[in-house]
Amino acid sequence: MSSLARVPCTIVTGFLGSGKTTLIRHVLEKANGRRLAVIVNEFGDVGIDGEILKGCGDTACPEENIVELANGCLCCTVADEFVPALDQILARTPAVEHIVIETSGLALPKPLVQAFQWPAIKSRVTVDGVVAVVDGAALAEGQVSTDLDALAQQRRTDSALDHDDPIEEVFEDQIACADLVVLNKRDLLDADGMVKAVAAIAGALPRAVKIVMVSEGKVDPAALLGLGVGTEDDIENRKTHHDDELDHDHDEFESFVVEVGEIGDPVTIARRVAATAEAHNVLRMKGFLPVVGKSMRLLIQAVGPRVSHYYDRPWHASEPRRGNLVVIGLKGLDRAAVAKSLAG
Repeated sequence: MSSLARVPCTIVTGFLGSGKTTLIRHVLEKANGRRLAVIVNEFGDVGIDGEILKGCGDTACPEENIVELANGCLCCTVADEFVPALDQILARTPAVEHIVIETSGLALPKPLVQAFQWPAIKSRVTVDGVVAVVDGAALAEGQVSTDLDALAQQRRTDSALDHDDPIEEVFEDQIACADLVVLNKRDLLDADGMVKAVAAIAGALPRAVKIVMVSEGKVDPAALLGLGVGTEDDIENRKTHHDDELDHDHDEFESFVVEVGEIGDPVTIARRVAATAEAHNVLRMKGFLPVVGKSMRLLIQAVGPRVSHYYDRPWHASEPRRGNLVVIGLKGLDRAAVAKSLAG
């Protein structure tokens, strides 16, 4: 297969809650017949992001073209997870024209990009570009994600702790590999906040990279797909914190699932989720909930105490009307207390 025939792949990276899945769903809805496939890598036991994408129902990317790799970091399991997923997608008929890869919020994109240099992969696919999605509202507040003040304070006051913030390193490593940065949640920023968010991104960029500012992940697919960078051939110019490490871990994070019964009022559960996130320093919550008297499932997503919710699709007859919320936070979360808080 010639290099011109290789299938382009767009890697979408970004920290927890930055809006990667929302952005990709928008791309799928605006595909205009272009045959797409998506590889979704999540941190957790329940594949929420894959379900969100499948719910868009676009014929250009049918459900079988969405491959979920849950409960593992794709950048750590390239051989075991990524290559088989590529094999599955490239065997599709009709042939896929473009692949979008959503990494987990904890993933470092550089090891994944380097995998495109492997002989078994290089002849079939290429990295069209790496897109880093960032939370503009958090950056305006001087953070890479919602409220990490408690963690920062602990590190400032405890000399026994490592003062190199691994969350900051993840953010900087994602930006260092980017060919395009999407500053999301522009609607939550005033003029001063926009200046601060852009300055935070520029401070982490090692080279000139275009920044696109959007709300709710609404980016024209033409701006994301077709960059034609071939990032794997320029990977040595993407310097990161982990270049000298053979591997890495994410031991500072943990995730678990809380079962939630049928609810009566979406506004009430949204308030409860926000209060739980703030009280227990939760980074991210997401999941589907059944609502009394409603045939549609309620999708709820939280980034720290900021919560959004909407009905995404009807419950299938074959699936139980049971609610699950994936909770992601730093090590040491009191699981029982979080579950009790969500139960009300």
